[in-house]
Amino acid sequence: MNLKERLFEDMKSAMKSKEPVRLSTIRMTLNAIKNKELEQGGELDDTALADIVSKSIKQRRDSASQYKKAGREELASKEEAEIAVLMEYLPEQLNEDELRSMCVKAIEESGASDMTQIGKVMKLLMPKVKGRADGTTVNKMVKQILGS
Repeated sequence: MNLKERLFEDMKSAMKSKEPVRLSTIRMTLNAIKNKELEQGGELDDTALADIVSKSIKQRRDSASQYKKAGREELASKEEAEIAVLMEYLPEQLNEDELRSMCVKAIEESGASDMTQIGKVMKLLMPKVKGRADGTTVNKMVKQILGS
């Protein structure tokens, strides 16, 4: 079963079990997928679907952060609940040790020695961690390693 089919099945399940946050999150995701398919002119593969889910998670993290800054905890917690639902549809996330090891390896492969060469490292690293680690987290770790 591909990711889109899984989303449809989970949507039906959320309707039956009356889970409003889960249902609305899945519907929004399916709508984003449908729009992207119309834009592309055809079905998307699981990699493209995972990209859409990742983008949705990033948007919700940004929104939750803004809501927290504004003191709107109820809206921030709603966004975080939606993030939790979406995380189920991404591949297993890398833990900190695995990510650090991949960062060190990419730094060695690229020959980067200082912060000015972070672009080389990110170019090598991001395709390897796509969907399994947040780009902001990867960037922070690479900066930390290059800075030390």
